[in-house]
Amino acid sequence: MINRYPFWKHLLIGVVLAVGVVFALPNVYGEDPAVQISAPRGAEIDARLQTRVSERLTRAGLEPKRIEISQRSLLVRFTDPEKQLEAQDELRNELGRQFVVALNLAPSTPGWLETLGALPMYLGLDLRGGVHFLMEVDMLGALSKAEERYASDIRTLLREERVRYKSITRRPQRGVVVTFRDLTDRDRGSSLIRREFSDLDLEERDSDGTPVLSLSITEQAAREVREFALQQNITTLRNRVNELGVAEPVIQQQGQERIVVQLPGVQDTARAKEILGATATLEFRMVDQDHSVQDALAGRVPPGAKLYQERNGAPILLKRNVMLTGDYITDAASGLDQQTGSPAVFITLDGKGARLFSKRTRDQIGRPMATVFIENKSETRLVDDKEVKERWTVEEVINVATIRDQLGKRFQITGLDTTEEARNLALLMRAGALAAPVEIVEERTVGPSLGRENIEQGQMSVIIGFIAVLVFMALYYKVFGLVANLALTFNLVLIVAVLSMLQATLTLPGIAGIVLTVGMAVDANVLIFERIREELRNGNSPQASIHAGYEKAFSTIADANITTLIAAVVLFGFGTGPIKGFAITLSIGIITSMFTAIMGTRAVINLIFGGRRVKSLPI
Repeated sequence: MINRYPFWKHLLIGVVLAVGVVFALPNVYGEDPAVQISAPRGAEIDARLQTRVSERLTRAGLEPKRIEISQRSLLVRFTDPEKQLEAQDELRNELGRQFVVALNLAPSTPGWLETLGALPMYLGLDLRGGVHFLMEVDMLGALSKAEERYASDIRTLLREERVRYKSITRRPQRGVVVTFRDLTDRDRGSSLIRREFSDLDLEERDSDGTPVLSLSITEQAAREVREFALQQNITTLRNRVNELGVAEPVIQQQGQERIVVQLPGVQDTARAKEILGATATLEFRMVDQDHSVQDALAGRVPPGAKLYQERNGAPILLKRNVMLTGDYITDAASGLDQQTGSPAVFITLDGKGARLFSKRTRDQIGRPMATVFIENKSETRLVDDKEVKERWTVEEVINVATIRDQLGKRFQITGLDTTEEARNLALLMRAGALAAPVEIVEERTVGPSLGRENIEQGQMSVIIGFIAVLVFMALYYKVFGLVANLALTFNLVLIVAVLSMLQATLTLPGIAGIVLTVGMAVDANVLIFERIREELRNGNSPQASIHAGYEKAFSTIADANITTLIAAVVLFGFGTGPIKGFAITLSIGIITSMFTAIMGTRAVINLIFGGRRVKSLPI
């Protein structure tokens, strides 16, 4: 009776293995070449668009495998990449600039598996193919923008406090120079600027008898500007990648001024470059209620006003004076208005932005204010076999809300229809604009053929290592070896299942971790089986030998696996991307092998030999 498991342990093992098989299964079905149609802002994905796309493809003789519609995108699946490429050109011509038409590879997982939440794991750049960009942030440009802001803010401050000055000029990368009429004005101005702008260094000097105040950004403030520009650009790029429909992109900092962008599965590199390099700004403007929109539509736009369009196409007249730009926003989060329960966006400004906005909204309570999103786009098209780059600017009013109170460091925007709209607006405010220009300094394309070769070689290495271990265990340990082989098979299934459940990215180093796990997974069984052999040689009965083998070998197995797991955790903590992938698969393999090699094999051994009178063991 010592080698029998209670029913709950068999049930636990059965449930774990069943769940593992279900979640590993989606990786068998592969992917379909597809065209993804996204509507970033203003446009809608609906049945009419689906019909329009279907009719255009039918006229072109490009029958899709399936067209799927979701809330944010339309996915058109094809059977081969040639139809996919032809369909992209047709749909771009049909839909124009309003929609983003991008190439993609879509998992062909059956619906019943998707209903259970079972999805395939992602493949990295080295397996799936795609593009790699190394982008450099223009830090001098970021500092120049900061200096321009300071010059504008100082000009406003001196005018409001009625301090006379001759000129305010900016010296590129050298700061701002304020020329005053006399020493009294300079002393007043210096006191005001020192009080309002603590992150500026001030130097008082005379230039040909004229009082001058030289202002430069402190080293600490300059470092913060550079760090903010880098992190803001990373956030912006990460959200722009969503327009490409890329699964599991890699966007991370490299050094102090560079960003690495890896887009697995992206085949349209030109489109990727255009979206990643686009520049955008965010502005708050007051709605002009003193003049007629109809007059503006007729061509009679009043002075100091400008005609815009809302997302639904409705015209709206705004004042030219900008209340605030997105440069001052440090954070934006969506939520619910505490009084009405309606969707809202909560904005946080930096110190200078809070002071400016407070002054400018003081007299505007009860009046509507608009949020304008301005984006400069470009697109490369083939015209008469020549590449022609088109550039255009999109100016769109994404929100109009009434100012309820004098606004300061934190305020909220209401008037939104849904919580999803609030989340999108927060996203645009938080990461709608690049904080500094970026330049692509390195570009590499990994073709799908190279990815397939890596997959095939990786699979072959796993198969060869797996078969070699199976043969050795079966020949050396006989029936017990076959049980260990069964556990090893389920161990691989569990590794794939866990990677799929975590939606992790499998790379070539990750495959190396799985190959290493195949070898390490049988270590536990080797220790157990050798301990059983030793007990049999000492004259113990077969049942007692099985029990002693598992019990006495457990501490050794645990020590060996824990030390390896510690090394894997250290690799994950201090390593870069490829090393992290190796560490993740190794860690998962260690944990699953402990379960299958100890608990799983003992359950099978107990079913075969437990409770029976046996004279010898086939080991």
